[in-house]
Amino acid sequence: MIEFTFWDIARNLLLAARWTVLLSIVAFIGGGLVGLAILIARIDSRKWLSRPAEWYIGLFQGTPLLLQLFLVFFGLPRIGLRIDPWLTAVLGLTLCASAFLAEIWRGGVEALPRGQWEASASLGLHYWRQLRLIVLPQVLSMTRAPTVGFLVQLVKSTALTSIIGFEELLRTANAINNATFQPFTVYGFVALIFFVICFPLTRYVDALERRKA
Repeated sequence: MIEFTFWDIARNLLLAARWTVLLSIVAFIGGGLVGLAILIARIDSRKWLSRPAEWYIGLFQGTPLLLQLFLVFFGLPRIGLRIDPWLTAVLGLTLCASAFLAEIWRGGVEALPRGQWEASASLGLHYWRQLRLIVLPQVLSMTRAPTVGFLVQLVKSTALTSIIGFEELLRTANAINNATFQPFTVYGFVALIFFVICFPLTRYVDALERRKA
């Protein structure tokens, strides 16, 4: 058993937390960009666009994230594409996030009064300008609370990437615990770090919901 002081444990876990935060940010931004494209396809009146987008959302919402990570990490090398744990984590979480964000935003589009579309059409705006100037700004504002709420789930989901070897917070905690045999100290501090990251976001969600009400 290796001797670790509390500060040694805390320092190593805080260093590992950087990767958890970075992965969350990259996956959320990437998921938002991909999700926006999926949303546009999903609400399109043409079936050849909306139907594949519907299947895409159903696939990622209907299967476990861990299975999706396994398919990327173990599946892509079978077709000649070798991918490291970092890229696997980013790709897996980005694709999963895009499906959930697209569905959250689609709910906002459906909640938007039809008169907004008609009013923008009466101004002579074509479909893409309607989306960019009228519809999407309102939808993103209406769905800010559930979007931030999903970010909280995404932060916690980064722990699953430890299974594929990505050195984030939980994997580092496992290594430290195996060396020190101090599970309450190690995992308790991990829980505290996740709480510090997620609690302000949950409070922000509550504030947004109260403001909306």
